[in-house]
Amino acid sequence: MNHFVIRGNICYSKDANTLITIHGGYIVCRDGVSCGVFRELPDAFGSLPVTDYGDGIIVPGLVDLHTHAPQYPFRGLGMDLELLDWLNIHAFPEEAKYHSLEYAEISYGHLVQEMKRGPNTRFCIFATRHVPATLLLMDKLEKSGLVTMVGKVNMDRNSHTDLQETDARQSLQDTVSWLESCMGRYKNTTPILTPRFIPSCTDELMAGLGELQRRFGLPVQSHLSENSKEMELMRKLCPEARFYGDAYGRFGLFGGGAPTVMAHCVWSCEEEIGMMKENRVFAAHCPQSNINLASGIAPIRRFLDSGIKVGLGSDVAGGCHFSIFRAMSDAIGVSKLHWRLVNNDEKPLSVAEAFYLGTAGGGAFFGKTGSFEPGYEFDAVVIDDGRVHDIFHYTLSQRLERIIHNIGDWHIRAKYARGKQIAA
Repeated sequence: MNHFVIRGNICYSKDANTLITIHGGYIVCRDGVSCGVFRELPDAFGSLPVTDYGDGIIVPGLVDLHTHAPQYPFRGLGMDLELLDWLNIHAFPEEAKYHSLEYAEISYGHLVQEMKRGPNTRFCIFATRHVPATLLLMDKLEKSGLVTMVGKVNMDRNSHTDLQETDARQSLQDTVSWLESCMGRYKNTTPILTPRFIPSCTDELMAGLGELQRRFGLPVQSHLSENSKEMELMRKLCPEARFYGDAYGRFGLFGGGAPTVMAHCVWSCEEEIGMMKENRVFAAHCPQSNINLASGIAPIRRFLDSGIKVGLGSDVAGGCHFSIFRAMSDAIGVSKLHWRLVNNDEKPLSVAEAFYLGTAGGGAFFGKTGSFEPGYEFDAVVIDDGRVHDIFHYTLSQRLERIIHNIGDWHIRAKYARGKQIAA
């Protein structure tokens, strides 16, 4: 039985505007689920083992709603390019290398170790079109203890010849083969349908993926309204679509019966935002890659005010850092630019809001995850910020704010996912 208690300085979100901080509090875990946070440990839990993390900060495990596993080796390169050029010069040639299991073994081995070391406990991940390499990645993630959704990527047009799939039929056959190989194989690692984006998927492929979604009941991830040139290409390829999201919706791949997360959403129109809300589509805000690839600033305040479900993504390698703390910091920063330069009526994100997006906001795509409220799956990260705090004595909320903005001034003491500790 996985029953225990951890003690320390606890920070978590009750909602987007309410940050809870408790000095020297207790969190009770039973069978991988939180029983709640307590200032004093109730007698009912008095017999459980307690790990005391002293003055450490305990936060929910962070959630990365959008990252590209095969792009890990070249993060930090090509940051002077826009999206489509960056894909052709850097991303597509790198991803083509994963036809080699030997290359995948090395790259994904380093990647998973990096993911284990960081503060994120959950990820939505793009792999490549290669079935053996995608299964290899999923095997490694399963052993890591992290909780992930991983997608074999589908793309049958507008890519490098050594990465593009032969045709829609072959892409769908490979996808079915991959899904069948996943059945009964994993506990913490699950498949997610992954059309790369509309420019790389024919109508035939999208229609087939829609049928697979209904057949297997899978969630969906892709990209949406990221870059102006990408959107121009989408309009040429899909002239019948009213907007980008409609190009997915025509095939049943835009929420509704298919739990869906769309990355970026920088240029989503009001009609698209309305469809996202109606269909409960999640937006994965990736502020670092929006900056690096010059795509623009996603209107996150408008999404929140409209009732859109929003989380954060690293978008490695469009983003250079896996830590969702970095994404929180960047989200706050770009929201200030949006407020100052784009729309003065859409106020910037607060620290509490950014923290919520990186924990419970994105965690909702996985279910009840990202908080210590009773009934939530027990994901936690214990952080030591004593190098600075011991000198200046900040409040807990101030210490959390410093952790968000100051990568390198703290380190991780412990990390749990679904109640099990993850070894570094």
